[in-house]
Amino acid sequence: MASLADQAGHAPGSNAPAAGATDTRGGVTGRAIAIALLFLLLVTLLNFYVELAWGVNWGATWTLSQGCPAAVPVVVLFLLTGAMAVPVLRRLGLSRRELLVIYSVVLVGAPAATHGVLAWMLVKNIAYYYTARAQPHWETIFLQHIPVWWTPSSAAAVEGFFEGRAAVPWDEWMVPLAAWSAFSIALFVCTFCLMALVQRQWITHERLTFPIAQIPLELVRRPQAGEKERRGRLPLAWAFWLGLLIALGVNFISTISEKVPALPSISLSMYDVIPWQRVGPLAGIGALTFLFWPWMIAIAYLVPKELSFSVWFFSIVRVGLTVAAIAAGATPMQPQDWWTTSFPAPYYQGGGAVLALAIWVLWIARKHLARAARIAFSGRSGRADADEPLTYRWAFVGFVASAAFMVYFFWLSNCRVFFGIMLVALTVGYFAIWARLRAETGLGFICFPIQIQDVVQIPFGSSVFRPAEQVALVTMRWAYTPGFSTSSEIFTGTALESFKIADAARINSRRLGFAVLGGFVFSLLVGAVVVLAGIYHYGWFGLACSRGGWLGPQSINDGGRIVTFLTNPGKTDVNGVIALSAGAAVVVMLGLLRLRFWWWPFHPVGYIASNTWGSHWWYLPFFIGWAFKVLVIRYGGLRLYRRTIPFAIGLIVGDLLNSGIWATVRIVTQGRV
Repeated sequence: MASLADQAGHAPGSNAPAAGATDTRGGVTGRAIAIALLFLLLVTLLNFYVELAWGVNWGATWTLSQGCPAAVPVVVLFLLTGAMAVPVLRRLGLSRRELLVIYSVVLVGAPAATHGVLAWMLVKNIAYYYTARAQPHWETIFLQHIPVWWTPSSAAAVEGFFEGRAAVPWDEWMVPLAAWSAFSIALFVCTFCLMALVQRQWITHERLTFPIAQIPLELVRRPQAGEKERRGRLPLAWAFWLGLLIALGVNFISTISEKVPALPSISLSMYDVIPWQRVGPLAGIGALTFLFWPWMIAIAYLVPKELSFSVWFFSIVRVGLTVAAIAAGATPMQPQDWWTTSFPAPYYQGGGAVLALAIWVLWIARKHLARAARIAFSGRSGRADADEPLTYRWAFVGFVASAAFMVYFFWLSNCRVFFGIMLVALTVGYFAIWARLRAETGLGFICFPIQIQDVVQIPFGSSVFRPAEQVALVTMRWAYTPGFSTSSEIFTGTALESFKIADAARINSRRLGFAVLGGFVFSLLVGAVVVLAGIYHYGWFGLACSRGGWLGPQSINDGGRIVTFLTNPGKTDVNGVIALSAGAAVVVMLGLLRLRFWWWPFHPVGYIASNTWGSHWWYLPFFIGWAFKVLVIRYGGLRLYRRTIPFAIGLIVGDLLNSGIWATVRIVTQGRV
């Protein structure tokens, strides 16, 4: 796949050191780790208030510690780098590598105490017992299949959790916290080890683009020829600052006009140009909505133009198929609302495409993985893999041991071993392919087209699973749903990104790997205390996150899903199997054509992106980004494109700084603004 290096003649943040610059692969210093942990502690506290307690809704807060890109790590890096120019702080003199180490640790650790990870994990099981007070038949249907060590179930613990004004019953929470924290750490270690095994293939051999990793690498200026790396500095390129000021200014005015309606509005969020036609085939077009997010336009500008073209092209194809289906007699609905397995079944096409892409990526990496295995189990381990984040031997051992622990966790939960192996394999595989999508294209905001529970139930039906397995399958949705960089998949992508940053900035990747692992564990444990204490103080229903966005209904409605699966077990969904197979076939065909014909313009990832929820939003930003890139390269060549990359990075940074400013406003006003 083409990378920025292929398109522009060099990759921003290339691992080739500047002339005269030192190359010791350092950066992971004690003070850098201490500063990163201090920021993680601060961010954990802020996440609770800004995102859970005071957040207006999910859409207004998702880019703080989560998202693609996330605001918090970029804002921290921008402020720290800018502070290096302040005379009082010059003695601190954090180098470029130290700043990037701080960024990487915050990037990986900060999402742990957020609404899509810890908050959802903690509320998932205890909500069954709270909702069961109004659904007494749940007791006989599935509550007895919930292991007693999963969650507290006493009336005082349950009511205090949801209604607040209570002390945390730590004696009842100690075992569930230990169990689920251990599972979360095992899941992180498993995917971390997998990324350590494949990162050399993806970074060096395939030279993936890593658009999101280019943000910090461009944000902290590289030492010039003959210049020692004494302290990090912000970029000098005027294009970067122009992009930053445009995005920051327009976004700030847009946001403040929403808060103060009397002010002139420059809305970048949504323009409903044509309302949804509810009857007839034209209902398949949906509402024509224009969205102008600077950061998304910039991402489309940075990725290969075949990809940005394919995203908006296949989005139009999806709309056309929806119109055709309605014309053939299907119920009129908008493309994004087509959740069934009947034609065109877009989300099931996308699900099959993801599975096929995972197999394709594994096949491409087979030689590298075979070499890694030979080194791991030979006397060369520790020497031939000295520059890897982990020795290949420990990477294999960590991967197998952590996966085995998760299977054992499900076995203790009264699930069969094959079920545990299947669920762990699918979850880890989903996370790995999501990290690949983020690394290759920057499309980490893509939601998984279908959930793992659909992947296993469509071909086999739900009747083949035991009640305890159905409970586990639905309960584990906190780990693999909904995507969009808001649940646990984000840790795999950010860990891989930290390896890319280490490679490009000549940082000791092994030390950085242990630093981000420690940062994750630190955030998880501290976050569990902060989130639980906050929930018992305010009550779950007293938090803004329970009233807005997807988390509110998802946190208490899954008991109904389990009841449906157990009382009305489904059989093989033939239409779903056909849609999955069709999606897989299209991706394989597109991949083969790209290998066979250099001019082939359609990217398989664009097909996946168009068949996920949200494509009705981002088709226009990707069209704009693609159009600008085509025009710049056609009339200015690669030289002009290289010179405009800082402008795109500036747009992203300015957008994220605006999120940081309004998060600060919410903190100062305690969520009232």
